[in-house]
Amino acid sequence: MSMFLDQVTISVKAGNGGNGMVAFRREKYVPDGGPAGGDGGKGGSLIFIVDEGLRTLMDFRFNRHYKGEDGEHGMSKSMHGRGAGDTFIKVPPGTVVRDVDTGIVLGDLIHEGQRLTVAKGGRGGRGNIRFATPRNPAPEVAENGEPGEERNLELELKVLADVGLVGFPSVGKSTLLSIVSAARPKIGAYHFTTLVPNLGMVQTTQGKSFVMADLPGLIEGASQGVGLGIQFLRHIERTRVILHVIDMSGSEGRDPYEDYVTINKELESYDLRLLERPQLIVANKMDMPEAEENLKAFKKKLQSLKEDEYEDDIQIFPISAISHKGINNLLNATADVLETTSEFHLEELEQEQEEVVLYKHTAEDKGYKITRDPDATWVISGDKLEKLFKMTNFDHDESIRRFARQLRAMGIDEELRERGAVDGDTVRILKYEFEFVE
Repeated sequence: MSMFLDQVTISVKAGNGGNGMVAFRREKYVPDGGPAGGDGGKGGSLIFIVDEGLRTLMDFRFNRHYKGEDGEHGMSKSMHGRGAGDTFIKVPPGTVVRDVDTGIVLGDLIHEGQRLTVAKGGRGGRGNIRFATPRNPAPEVAENGEPGEERNLELELKVLADVGLVGFPSVGKSTLLSIVSAARPKIGAYHFTTLVPNLGMVQTTQGKSFVMADLPGLIEGASQGVGLGIQFLRHIERTRVILHVIDMSGSEGRDPYEDYVTINKELESYDLRLLERPQLIVANKMDMPEAEENLKAFKKKLQSLKEDEYEDDIQIFPISAISHKGINNLLNATADVLETTSEFHLEELEQEQEEVVLYKHTAEDKGYKITRDPDATWVISGDKLEKLFKMTNFDHDESIRRFARQLRAMGIDEELRERGAVDGDTVRILKYEFEFVE
């Protein structure tokens, strides 16, 4: 079973803020001491941080729920609660973080130590010292802490490599990587020997170095999910140079030119930008019979793809991975192309996409929604309303009256009356039920 994991969905919940406190000074010689309830501490945020020591998302396989630390509650004698520390979650370089519910990309984590706050901790609730006024010098009002952000996230790993090896299964990609680097991928004479991306550091005879990725074999229909499909294609998005490895001997019974055209169609179907990158053709297995003749025929057919006679020819490097012939020329040429090719990241693609803005009238968001259940219960919901509800301390009458004033200010009382609510009707917010009073 493969221990490589490159896509996972997790849930994150930041810490809640600590509750504010209702308290009063009660020293013996301090008459009318006044309020002394402290504020709650802030909740801890959840932060992703890039760790170059990781190369898969395997750490998320068995732990898919992450929760931040809650802030400490406020205390008497005007003492504030301690704020919670942030929780750091390590991810491998090349991780794209996407909000499952909205589809928005929150971040593209690439560099060592790069951070992304994925769930922000709630602020601490205010103690009653914050609500003192000349008209009400001893308030019995305090807030509960603000709930921490809660999200479902999709993490997608896209391998960070300078050079990507593409081609049909069994054309010699893994063999080539094992020869030019210290990587030891699994090699076998059957399709899909490579089930996970393998990375290797390559050193050329000119003293240059780069990272090469041997990616799982590509077949016709991969962009629609055939074979290893998208599992392969997502990992080539970041590569700066593509080495298209072709079995020039035709040992699998396929035509080398047809292989070349088919693979490029799959790359184009997945993402048009992939064909904009420099591509070098690696004619492998040149030590096999008929390879020379097939190479000549391949070059002739390749000329027919040129749009005009002045267009540059695609570079072809005949090699034999088994006998190591032609390897140095290929690596040196690849290093030279890399020097003139800029890095390609997901965020650059998004910035270059044309932005279309549709202006239209939309009703103002009231912050709440009123519905009615079959049992005639009025149900009030909405993010803004539920946040106010959770931050209300119902242990004190004055806090309850404050919440009632907030509902009136939002227009909820008036709308309930307009929709036919009368004295004694049941009103539900979350799991709690109240009686409507005219």
